[in-house]
Amino acid sequence: MDIKGILTVVVLTLLWGLNYPIMKFTNTGLSPIFTTFLRSVIASICGVIYCIILKKPLFHRGVLLFHGIVVGILFGLEFVCLYAGLLYTDSARAAIFVYLSPFVVALGAHFFLKERLSALKVIGLILAFAGSSMVFKGKPRTTNTNLMLLGDILEILAAVFWGATTLYIKKYLAQRVHPINTFLYQLVFSIPVMLLAAIIVEDKWVYHWDVYIGAAVVYQSVIIAFASYLVWFILIHTYPVAILSIFTFLTPVFGVFFGAVLLKERLTLGLITGLLLVCAGIYCNNYSKK
Repeated sequence: MDIKGILTVVVLTLLWGLNYPIMKFTNTGLSPIFTTFLRSVIASICGVIYCIILKKPLFHRGVLLFHGIVVGILFGLEFVCLYAGLLYTDSARAAIFVYLSPFVVALGAHFFLKERLSALKVIGLILAFAGSSMVFKGKPRTTNTNLMLLGDILEILAAVFWGATTLYIKKYLAQRVHPINTFLYQLVFSIPVMLLAAIIVEDKWVYHWDVYIGAAVVYQSVIIAFASYLVWFILIHTYPVAILSIFTFLTPVFGVFFGAVLLKERLTLGLITGLLLVCAGIYCNNYSKK
């Protein structure tokens, strides 16, 4: 990768890491599932406008549309778990647990896509398991243990749904549709899932609204959900995916850092140890000699 590509992917991981404390902050003004619904609506509008400007078809027909709907449902469930979990657990912990997703993909690819696990990937899985165990043990003494456990479990479920979404895309949509369509399917078809979950689970959607909550929603929807992922797709088309994927270990690092700095979240020994082990696992899981 050239310096431009490296700087771009580092900035992206920084933005993604910063998103975790911003999501938790948004929960102080808006209910979490309603927030992720709002995020998908705004990002979908941006995506539709982008497709219209580039004269790209918005949706396909037949079986490809069906697969797009399934992807959207999985994506919606991922973010329902992600945002709801942040009500109960720290953003730093969420950033680590959600990035167990690459290991879900590695295991799923072995069983469903016939991609054998290499020795290095097995080592990565072991490191990730050990790291997540350390994070579980490293709970701050001042927190409600039962509620934090619930939040942690929701974040792990988000990682599972994220991994399932990736596997489904790779099996049924990759090389068959343009990446922007996959991107749009995730956003658009996740909206009904999030809206239904918000109606069923949440009694009140807006607690208070101010310029800071508004800026946080814009950041999550326009900057993260639309712009950053669009740039990521462009990078995937420009640079080797194996090299790009290695840089994803920076996201939980930035997530823990911003959680400590912006939200004053306590950095326990278990959290730091778990972070290092999970990051090492991500590196092993994505490393390639090519």
